Amino acid sequence: MQPPPSPLPDCAAAAGGRPVVAPFARALSVLSAFAPGERWLGNGDLVERTGLPASTVTRMTRTLVTLGYLRYAADTRRFCLSPSALTLGYRAAADAEIHRAANQRMRLFAERHQVNVHLSSRDRLDLVVIDSCRTSALPAALQPGIGTRLGLASSAAGWALLASLPEAERDYLLQSAEHHPPHGGREHERELAWGQLRRRSREAIGQVRAGGFCVALGESGQPMTMVAAPIQVAGRAPLAVSCLGPASLMGRARSVRELGPALVRMAQEIQLSQGRP
Repeated sequence: MQPPPSPLPDCAAAAGGRPVVAPFARALSVLSAFAPGERWLGNGDLVERTGLPASTVTRMTRTLVTLGYLRYAADTRRFCLSPSALTLGYRAAADAEIHRAANQRMRLFAERHQVNVHLSSRDRLDLVVIDSCRTSALPAALQPGIGTRLGLASSAAGWALLASLPEAERDYLLQSAEHHPPHGGREHERELAWGQLRRRSREAIGQVRAGGFCVALGESGQPMTMVAAPIQVAGRAPLAVSCLGPASLMGRARSVRELGPALVRMAQEIQLSQGRP
C-alpha cells in the first residue's frame, strides 16, 4: 500500500508555531516517501507521495543524490535510498545480508594473506569504514577502526568505488572534491596537491577498469600499501573492499599478482552470494 501524500506544513505554523526550514523539511519528506520493501521510486512517485510540485521534487532528488542520500539509476530514471540516508534512522538494515557475506570472507582473507581488510561505503566526499577485519600477524595499531574516514579522491578504496560509478556521477564527485580540498597549506600548494591527486585518481580508475582493482603503494609518504576493489550489487550503493599492510610486506609485485586478483575474486563471491551478477 502506498503511503498517503504528506504535504508540508506552513513554515511558521509547524511545531507549535516554531519556524521550520522549508528546504530541509521537503528533503526529509522525499526521504520519508520510501516505504519498507520498496527500493526504487521515480520523481512521479515522489510527487504523488509528498504532495510537492514536480519542479521541487526534481531539485530535491538532485540535491540528495549529490549529497549521497539517494542513488540514481540512469537506465530506469529511479532513485533508491543510500546507506547515508539509512543511517538517519537505522544502520543500513537492508544491507545486513551483504555485510554478513562480506565479513565472513574478509576474515578468511585477512588470515590467509596476513593483511588487514576493510569494507567502506561513500558518505559525501569521504569513504567510511563500515566493517574491519584484522590479521593477528600485524599490530592492532595498523588497523583503522569502523567509522574511520578515507578520502574519496585520495585513497585506493575511494578510487575503486569511483571507478564503479557512472561517468557523470564520478566526474561530478571529483569536481566537488577539487572545489572542497582539505584545509591547511598555501593555496598554490593545495592546487599542486590536487593536480597530483587528479592524475593519480585517473590512473587508479584505469587500473580498476583493466584489472578490477587498484594499488596505492606508499601514497602520500605513508609506509603503507592499500589494494582495493569495488563491490557492485544491483539496487544497492557500491562498496569498496580493501586490504592494508606495511609496504615492506605488500610490495608492488605481491599487490598486483596476489592481493589484487584475490580481492577481485572475493568481491565477485560477495556479489554472487546476493543472487545477482
